[in-house]
Parts: sequence; C-alpha cells; structure tokens
Amino acid sequence: MSRPTIPELAKAAQVSISTVDRVLNGRDPVRSQTAEKVLAAARQIGFHGVRAIERRLERDKPVIKFGFLLKQSHRRVYQMWSEVLTEATDAFPDAHGRAIVRFMDDLSPDKAAEAIYSLSREADVIGIITSDHPQVNHAVDGLAAEGIPVVTMISDLSTASRAAYVGNDCVKKGRTAAWFIAGLNANGGKVSVFVGSHRYLAQELNEMGFRSYFRESAADFQMLETIATLEEPEIAYEATRRLLRTEPDWVGLYVAGGGVTGVMRALREDGGPVAKRLIVVAHELTNDTKAGLAEGLITVVLSHPAKLLAETLVRAMAEALDAGRAATLSQHILPFDFYTATNI
Repeated sequence: MSRPTIPELAKAAQVSISTVDRVLNGRDPVRSQTAEKVLAAARQIGFHGVRAIERRLERDKPVIKFGFLLKQSHRRVYQMWSEVLTEATDAFPDAHGRAIVRFMDDLSPDKAAEAIYSLSREADVIGIITSDHPQVNHAVDGLAAEGIPVVTMISDLSTASRAAYVGNDCVKKGRTAAWFIAGLNANGGKVSVFVGSHRYLAQELNEMGFRSYFRESAADFQMLETIATLEEPEIAYEATRRLLRTEPDWVGLYVAGGGVTGVMRALREDGGPVAKRLIVVAHELTNDTKAGLAEGLITVVLSHPAKLLAETLVRAMAEALDAGRAATLSQHILPFDFYTATNI
C-alpha cells in the first residue's frame, strides 16, 4: 500500500496543500487550531510526517505564565488548590505553562489589592479567589487596562473588567444544602448558616439560595441569624459552642465559608443530643472534611470538581489572553459533587 500523500492529507484535513506545506516545513505561521486539524488528519490516515507536525506544534506553543492568587496558605483546601492548579498548568496542551502560586494570609481588601498588583509583575494572566470590594475591583480594572486579564474562580467579582468566572451556580448550591437539611429533619427546627465573610459573592449567593429554599419549601424551619467566621476556625468553634448551649431546637448548619474544622472540634467536644442530631453541610472535599464525614460530624459535603475546575480555569485564562476574543465575560458554570460517609 502506498503512503498517503500531501494532497491526500490536505483533503482529509479540509485545508489547502500550501497550508499543509507550511505546517510541515514551518516556513510561515499557521494558526494553532489549523495545525491541530492537520495533525489529527495525519494521524487518522497514517501520514508519514506525523512526528514532524508534532515537533512543529510543540515548538510553536506560546509560553504563558499563569498567576494564581489564593487565600490562606495554612488552610488545606488552598494547599489542595495550589497542587491541582499547578498540575493543570503543567498539563495544558496549548502552551508551555508556568504556574506562579501566591497566597494571601491577610484577607483585608487593601492587602488583596496589593497582592494582585504584585502578582501582575510576574504573570501574564491571573486567576483569583478573593472578596468583592471596591479596592479589589479597582485593582482588577487597572490590570485589565494594562492588558493583564483577571479570571475569578469559585467566587466572582462585581467589576465588569474581569475576563471570566469559573465556578458553581452558588444559589443552586445553597438551595441544595437546604434540601439536604430539610429532608433529613422530619420535625423542623432551627437552622443556621456560617459564611466566611459577607464580601464573598459566592457565599452571599449560597446564603441567598439557602434562605430562599426554606422560605418557599420548608416553613417548619426557623432561620437563625447568619454568622461570619472571617474564615477562622476559632471563631467558628466559639459560634458552634454558643449555639449548642443556647439553641436546643438547632437541627441544621450550613458552613458556606471557612472554619469547618472549628465546627468539627466543637461538635466532637460537646457530644450532646443537639450535636448528635445536627445535620451539617459543608463545602469542598479535603482531608479535614473527609474525616468529618467519616466521624459523622459532617453529613454532606458539596464540592467543586477540583480537576475539572482547574482545567477549565487554565483554559479560560489562556483564552483571555487572545487579543481577538470578544470583550464579554466568559462564564463557566460547573456542576458540583456531593459526598457523604458512604461514598468517600
């Protein structure tokens, strides 16, 4: 059998013979999408120059410095995100990616803005999770004007200058937390929600969905005042202890922000009837929340699909660098997983 020819490859790839020639010999630039089409066709028909095309594509890949600004370095959930985002950057097929991960131990808005500006001096594009505040938005606006796109992950910002959002439908997530708590409590009772800060749009929307479900579908439950933990386990610990002492009808807790380890510690220490019947819904599957599920301290964990989110975020960041992209916000709404003691 004769080997496939260049004209046959051009026909299979639905491009011109001159385009195939440029891909094979590298004399002139070819759009990466076109080169990928030629490579796929070459593999399909068994073209002898597959390795040459692969080398050309590898050589022509851009180098992109992906900057990721995460929250507190001491929290395991952000250590996990650092690892997953670095892996997704290394595996990104369309560029030679370099992950630059920075953490914000001080979550105040002025420090967050400083951290954003600092990272912009190292990165081509930035992915962030931070609070929604005028100082933060001003920093994002400034970077957008300089051609450095900012993509939000997990929690969005209100500025129109961010290039994309990658995360869950947060209202739906809050309503799902309420559905679990209501469904697992036959007689109603008091329910509460902990947020890390009211400045995180994701957590505000989680709370909104949580409250709206009980208003609409579970009138036997009474909503307690929302508690902000400032993402600190010690504050969550003290708040949980106080509610265990003062609210004998407390039946459900939704931990929409940080501090879940403090909640677990309080429940473990108390061990009373309220603690034993309390339905706790938390976010993100980590070693800590896995332990909480296994011990029966947490009932359900609603979690971002970590690998999918990281891959989607990296691609959205790369696309935001494309000068020809439409100047509109790119929304990537991902499904969320749920875990119980039976499926961890």
